[in-house]
Amino acid sequence: MRKLEVCANSIESALNAQNGGADRIELCVELSVGGLTPSKGMIQLANELLEIPIFVLIRPRSGGFHYSKMELEVMKEDVKFCAEIGCAGVVFGALTADRFVNQPATELLMDAAGFMDVTFHRAFDSVPNLFEAMDTLREMGVQRILTSGGPGNCVDNIDTIGELIEEAEDELIIMPGGGVRPENIALVKQTGAIEYHSSAIAGGVHSDLKVIKALKKAIT
Repeated sequence: MRKLEVCANSIESALNAQNGGADRIELCVELSVGGLTPSKGMIQLANELLEIPIFVLIRPRSGGFHYSKMELEVMKEDVKFCAEIGCAGVVFGALTADRFVNQPATELLMDAAGFMDVTFHRAFDSVPNLFEAMDTLREMGVQRILTSGGPGNCVDNIDTIGELIEEAEDELIIMPGGGVRPENIALVKQTGAIEYHSSAIAGGVHSDLKVIKALKKAIT
């Protein structure tokens, strides 16, 4: 059964996601810079109000994905907080200075995640070789990769996403994201994806209930 993840940048967006039939949310703030970690208060309240699973974005700042030791410590503490209050998953991505998967940083955060699912986010789209990076993450035990298949939106890289899904087989989930909308979801479905990611925003600042319902209907 195909699943819809809504990137929720507010409690209002999170509630719209649930009411619209989304299967889970990725909770974040500041979508204008690609998303940042929400406050502990926001995470706590979403966890209390929602019945669907919550994945929390762990990204301490905008810009690239090569993090300092102190930034990684902050990220680790945020991951531990999410585990302590019972969130279902976390979403993060860490690269080396030359844009390869930062394995020690990823292992540090995965250890902190414990029982939670781990999604490696669209930092993945910046690596030199998507398929080598996918193999690295698969070997590390990451459950899911959020990707647009490279630079641009997912509709620009449909063939690549399809190839990643085929190569991943059943060992990890390749989840298309970046520009997924009701008007192009039929094209994105041609990749064979079983999970889809969208902010579902339509002219406002919060995820739109009608857009969420349309996306959910289209993938089921």
